[in-house]
Amino acid sequence: MQPFLRSVRLALAIMLSLCLLMPAIAVEPATDPAADPTDPFRAGEYFSGSKGWLNTAEPVTNAQMKGQVVLVDFWTYCCINCIHVMPELKWLEEKYKDQPFVVVGVHSGKFDQEKNLDNIRAAVLRYGIKHPVAVDNDFAIWQRFGVRSWPTLVLIDSTGKPIGQVSGEGHRDMLDRAIAKLLETGKANGTLADKPLKFTEEVDAHAQGMLSFPGKIRADVKGQRLFISDSGHHRILETSMDGVVRRVIGSGHPGLENGALDKATFNEPQGVCVSEDGLTLYVCDRQNHALRAVDLASGQVRTLAGTGAQGRDRSYNGVGKDAALNSPWDIERVGNTLFIAMAGHHQIWRYDLSANTIAVHSGTGAERCDDGPLMAATFSQPCGIVSDGKKLFIADSEDSTVRAVAVDPSGAVQSLAGSKDLFGFGLKDGVGIEARFQHPQGITLITGAKGPLLVVTDTYNHVLRTVDPLTGEATTLKTPGLTPGLYEPDGLSSDAKYLYVADTNHHRIVRMNFDGSGAQVLTVSLPAATPPAK
Repeated sequence: MQPFLRSVRLALAIMLSLCLLMPAIAVEPATDPAADPTDPFRAGEYFSGSKGWLNTAEPVTNAQMKGQVVLVDFWTYCCINCIHVMPELKWLEEKYKDQPFVVVGVHSGKFDQEKNLDNIRAAVLRYGIKHPVAVDNDFAIWQRFGVRSWPTLVLIDSTGKPIGQVSGEGHRDMLDRAIAKLLETGKANGTLADKPLKFTEEVDAHAQGMLSFPGKIRADVKGQRLFISDSGHHRILETSMDGVVRRVIGSGHPGLENGALDKATFNEPQGVCVSEDGLTLYVCDRQNHALRAVDLASGQVRTLAGTGAQGRDRSYNGVGKDAALNSPWDIERVGNTLFIAMAGHHQIWRYDLSANTIAVHSGTGAERCDDGPLMAATFSQPCGIVSDGKKLFIADSEDSTVRAVAVDPSGAVQSLAGSKDLFGFGLKDGVGIEARFQHPQGITLITGAKGPLLVVTDTYNHVLRTVDPLTGEATTLKTPGLTPGLYEPDGLSSDAKYLYVADTNHHRIVRMNFDGSGAQVLTVSLPAATPPAK
């Protein structure tokens, strides 16, 4: 397949195609051998072949786009690089909201789960995407534009001509300059429309609910409480073991402000864990790329690590407050060390609570699945982490594999169950590499009939799985009586008796016995005097 830069305007093409590319998932889905790569737009409509549209009442056509400067975003909702592009797109949309500029998303799903319209709709709502999104399940639009990786961004000028494309993340400022130039040129030559297009956005029926896309959950056995990352509401809830809210941490507005619990702000918080004395809650503030600490005695929030900007350094070793993190997704404490699943860097990091320093613990930063010594191993968007004190167990999402990582810096990484392949996914019980998962995101440790047992949220299969950490045997955990069943569950935790599941796309918390029986939905309720999230 040839990249399409046929009708290029030279200056902008050079700007777009020769810039320094940030990480992207490099793939090339099967193409139609009969397609003519020399003329990818001869079919007429750029978005023909779509299997549906979101955030618009009707398909977006070439005629509609005429007079608009259009930025086409090729993405898939599992991809951390695509997720990182979303704030960049929102920034551009806000800057040019009163001008004839529009973003059109093209969702070309990687996983089977990502080819379902309702699932894509849930992702659109979860990430607050307001622009039209074409569902490109067969990669028809992908092939027409000559795309090779997620994410890829394509600019189309006000005459309807594609002028260039760029892959990866971190191109906001360059795109900003290019868009401004195209708007200026279109106005000068009379091809620019008078006003921007307007579309009908999807409605989130659960927007006013108690929970909004809860990410992670932590059962604090000593304190007899749950901590729930109410990610869509940008806050953390402390509840009883039955779900009665005792404390709300965060104002509910997205931001990065320290201070009192009701004034402090978070942005899509994810993993949480508790200090040994139970007085401090540690939070992975995902979209702020920060590690936060909540003093539960004084009611104050502070930042331990992270500058608020997305980091690019995959070998940092230094003071926590100076570190730029990259989508920290989950966290586990072992003694005086916090271990962080750094999804954006495809690494495991560690924070020393005594020295207030942070460093890479394992992973080169390459997005693969290689076992071996800690600093030679590779990961693929780790999103879940738990420990038995000697090993860290990782839900390595993009390669759909459960991994074990030594706590000892001289140790190694071992894959326990799953394909070890970015495109090796499914739902299959078995031992080791024969087992199949689909983008697992949460993991916890329980005591099974034969000893320690891992339980995993097999997120895109909507089920829980168990994995024997000694043999690598993976088994599907049945949850009879749970109606409806799980829907893209993420977070998972346990106490001495129960499993607690953040059933993310159902906006609820589910509790069940270790064997999956007795499943029930917890009624998470605020005290009468506490206002709902805004």
